[in-house]
Amino acid sequence: MKLLLVEDDERIAEALAEDLTDQHYAVDIAHDGEMGWELLEAFTYDLVLLDVMLPKMDGLAFCRQMRAQGLDIPVLMLTARDTTANKVDGLDAGADDYVVKPCELEEISARIRALLRRGPMTSPPILEWEDLKLNPNTCEVFFQEEIIALTPKEYSLLELFLRNKRRVFSRAQILEHLWAYEVLPEEDTVKAHIKGLRHKLKGAGAPNDLIQTVYGFGYRLKQVS
Repeated sequence: MKLLLVEDDERIAEALAEDLTDQHYAVDIAHDGEMGWELLEAFTYDLVLLDVMLPKMDGLAFCRQMRAQGLDIPVLMLTARDTTANKVDGLDAGADDYVVKPCELEEISARIRALLRRGPMTSPPILEWEDLKLNPNTCEVFFQEEIIALTPKEYSLLELFLRNKRRVFSRAQILEHLWAYEVLPEEDTVKAHIKGLRHKLKGAGAPNDLIQTVYGFGYRLKQVS
């Protein structure tokens, strides 16, 4: 399960992300609403943990925008505001549950499990580009029905391209998206992951130029004529 945590308090975010990672969740962190929205557009998440008081885009606006765009991902709001009116505002904005900070990590974990148990959600659509398919629901990648075994970073890299089919990404932009709030490696790391991904795609029968190098700018998917 992959979670998006949008929380501007770095101490709280890191502690919560560490606890959830120990429970085998994959967690991406954003410290403001705009960065959270960029991650939400680029990747598929099973649940969003969302602070209300955020810079650049507050949690209520973030949640309303999600629902307005038809995103039915469960949202657990985290906030220091504890009045009934505040809770009503959060739920009316589209949140599925509401936790008042400070609270125990065990309670947050229990609420996450409860939200994820709430019946079948709409499966995210399969991402396709010619004969290449990526299933966000199963984290599987196929080329002409042959499954391709990718590392987590290779999978995230391919997902980034498939969700932004015509966009060119520089190495620096790829680092920001894939490593988020981890210690950023050197840009040559991106080159190595691109090389590994190309090798595996080619081994499954994909054309050599499925991931194109746009010299002087970065990388993108081969454009379909």
